[in-house]
Amino acid sequence: MTSEVVAATQKIAGRKSEITIRPESESPFPGVPARVTADNIYVSLSDPAQTAALRQSLLVIAKRHHLTVGESVSAGVTRFELALDGNRTHTIHAVAPLGARPSAPVARGRTAAPKLAIIFDDLGYDRAAAEELISLDFPLTVSVLPHLPLSTEVAEDAHRRGDEVLLHLPMESEPDGAKPEPEELRVGMTASQVDSALEGMLGTVPYAAGVNNHQGSRATADAALMAELMPALRSRNLFFIDSRTTAATKAFSEAERAGVPTASRKVFLDDTPTREAVLAQLDLAARDAARDGFAIAIGHPHPATIAALSEAVPRLEARGLRLVFASDLVR
Repeated sequence: MTSEVVAATQKIAGRKSEITIRPESESPFPGVPARVTADNIYVSLSDPAQTAALRQSLLVIAKRHHLTVGESVSAGVTRFELALDGNRTHTIHAVAPLGARPSAPVARGRTAAPKLAIIFDDLGYDRAAAEELISLDFPLTVSVLPHLPLSTEVAEDAHRRGDEVLLHLPMESEPDGAKPEPEELRVGMTASQVDSALEGMLGTVPYAAGVNNHQGSRATADAALMAELMPALRSRNLFFIDSRTTAATKAFSEAERAGVPTASRKVFLDDTPTREAVLAQLDLAARDAARDGFAIAIGHPHPATIAALSEAVPRLEARGLRLVFASDLVR
C-alpha cells in the first residue's frame, strides 16, 4: 500500500517531488522485537490544488484495500490517515509551500537593506505551535530540539514549507541553571563523544543546515569543549549560531578559529512573553540591524510571540528591514 501511495503521489506532484517515508514501530511486549505499525509519508506539493487530486487517489486506494480515510488540515498541512479495522496504517502529510509575499520596498538612498534573522528555539514539543509558526509567510529559522516525539515531523514540515532548520543542540548549563537534558554536550567530553552525540541528534532533526546552542552557559564558556565541537560541525558543513546564554561564551571565537561559519544572537525576543514586551524587543532588534547592517533575534513559540511577529513584521519591512535566514548572516 505504501508503494501505491508513493506512486499515486509521484503521478500527481511529479517524480521530482520530495517524498520521505518514516515507519513507526512499537514492541507489543517488553523484550519482544519492535514491528512496524504504520508508515508516515511526507510529500511536497508544488500547487495547493494538487491536494484534491491526492485525496481522490487515496480514496481509490482505500476502497481497494477496505480502508477508511480520515482528513485534517492545520496551517496548510493536510494529513490523510488510512486505517484498517480502526488501526492506522498510514499517515500522508501533504505540504503545499506558502505563496511568497511581495517584498517591501527599500527606502530610497539605501544601498542595502538591513537584515534581520529570527530564530525560533525549542521546537519539537507542540505540533499546534509549530504549525502556527511555520504558517507565517516570511522567512524563519526553526531550531528543533533532538530526540523528542515530534522532532523529525516538525523539521520535515518546516523544510517543506521553505523555512530553514537548525538543530537546537543541548549543552550543559551552570549547576544553578536550567535542568540538564537527558543527552547534552558536557564539559570534559572527548572529540569522539562529541561527534557521536552530534550524529545521534542530527539523525532526529533532518535538513538541519546549522546548529545553535540550547542552554549551555557552562558548555559554551569551556574553550576545550567548543574546540572539540567545531571540527565535527565543519566536517558536516554546518554553521554555528551562538545563542549567547552567557557573557563568558567562547563558542563564537572557537568557531572562527576552526573555520566554521558563525554569528551571534543580538536580542532575545520573549524573556517576558507578552505582546508588548515582544514588540519592544523586535524594535530593538530592528535598531540593531539598522546600525550594524544585520542582527539575529531569538524567540520561542509562545502565542504572544507569534502574534507580535504577525503584527510587527509588515511594519518593519515597510521601514526597509529585510527578513532573512540565519545562514544569510554567518561568516
